[in-house]
Amino acid sequence: MKTIRTKLLLYFFVFVVLFNVVSISIYFSSRSLLSEYDASFERFLLLNQISQTSNLLYEKTNAYVVEKNQTTIGEFHKVRRQLDDDLAELQTNENSLDPVQLQKYINTIKNFVQECEITIGLVIRDDIDQYTKHLKEARTTSSYLKETTLDLIDLELTDYQSFFAEMEIRNESFKWFTLFLFNTTVLLAISFALWFSRGINRPIQSLSKAAQEISTGKFDGQAVQIESNDELKLLGNSFNTMRDNIRQYIIEIEEKSELDRLFKDLELKHLQNQINPHFLFNTLNTVSRMAYLEDAKETSRLIDSVSALLRYSLGDNNKSVLLREEVNVVTDYFYIQQTRFGDRITFQKHVEADCLDIDIPSLTLQPLVENAFIHGVEGKEEGGEISLYIYKEGQNTIVEITDNGTGMTQEQIAALLTLSSNRHEPPHVGHSTGLGLKNVIRRLQLFYQSEHVIEICSAPGQGTSIKLIVPVKGDSYERNDR
Repeated sequence: MKTIRTKLLLYFFVFVVLFNVVSISIYFSSRSLLSEYDASFERFLLLNQISQTSNLLYEKTNAYVVEKNQTTIGEFHKVRRQLDDDLAELQTNENSLDPVQLQKYINTIKNFVQECEITIGLVIRDDIDQYTKHLKEARTTSSYLKETTLDLIDLELTDYQSFFAEMEIRNESFKWFTLFLFNTTVLLAISFALWFSRGINRPIQSLSKAAQEISTGKFDGQAVQIESNDELKLLGNSFNTMRDNIRQYIIEIEEKSELDRLFKDLELKHLQNQINPHFLFNTLNTVSRMAYLEDAKETSRLIDSVSALLRYSLGDNNKSVLLREEVNVVTDYFYIQQTRFGDRITFQKHVEADCLDIDIPSLTLQPLVENAFIHGVEGKEEGGEISLYIYKEGQNTIVEITDNGTGMTQEQIAALLTLSSNRHEPPHVGHSTGLGLKNVIRRLQLFYQSEHVIEICSAPGQGTSIKLIVPVKGDSYERNDR
């Protein structure tokens, strides 16, 4: 992951490199022009110095001829060595002279030096005729050297004019090149600055907009997308995670609030239905014993079933119970209804014993069976049938309640399953417990933390099948509400 600090250092390094490239190119180009100018100027000086040294060498030769002084001999050799050095420098330095012309000029200088040396030797031998001849030749050669040097300097000046014109053109081109390079560097620096600032500004604006949405209570907005692979992306991902966690926490709070509301409604209905329950239980037990003593066993059993159902419905409904207890309550309830309706309604029970030791919300099956009575088979004159099936299916336990009653339309089924469309109970609720079908469905969804806990299959005139899908482990409801 590239950090913002790394990006800043990289951009600064690139800018410094570009700036140095411009500076170095200016420096070397200026130095190249200056070197060429210095070389041309040094050739002027060297040619002029050779001309002066040659003239001085002739003067020393002539002075020795006249004075025959040993000091003059020493000065002669010193000047000759200086001329040799100048000649060697002329040969080694780069110049614009024609090689043939340059070599001719060098040979002339050597001949001049040789004539001067011969003249000095003849003077020492006192050969007047010969040294006079060679001195004259040396004078002639010296004059020729002056003229040749002037010609060479003139050629150098001509070449210098061409060089100066070329240098002006190069200088103009270099000026535009330098200006172009400088402008390019500035544009690149500005582009880098804009690109970098946009890479920081965009994520900050996205985070600011998302934060404003959260401040208004909108937690389901789009996730903040940050493309840069730096601290801002980490900040955006953390922000998205935080918003998702807050949204999930709010959903859990709403579900908890809904569950509390359902429990309060249930508690209120229980309070409304309670009329001194202890007195009622004691009275029912007394009536049951009297009926038993009077040999009215069916009446005694009926009263026991009513008492058991009433005691169960008035108990603590905020806890979970074993499915076995729910089946016993349904059995008591059906006995009461069968006593009431006689052969008009039959009840069948198909239960796998190893499925009964799982947790389920209290008062779940009885309201469903009661719903089958009230809205299914209560209006039938005969042949009413309600069945209870409990069996294993994969990792779940299935509780299925079927009836052959009037059935329901698809709109009615959708209204029951779509709890969000109507938070109120339907007009028909249970007679014995006051719990409606919607209440039961909602409690199951909250208990198992899943929307898919019930399936309803029905059609008008074809009965109804309600299937509860119960996970094997269902104790989360009790833990969450205690």
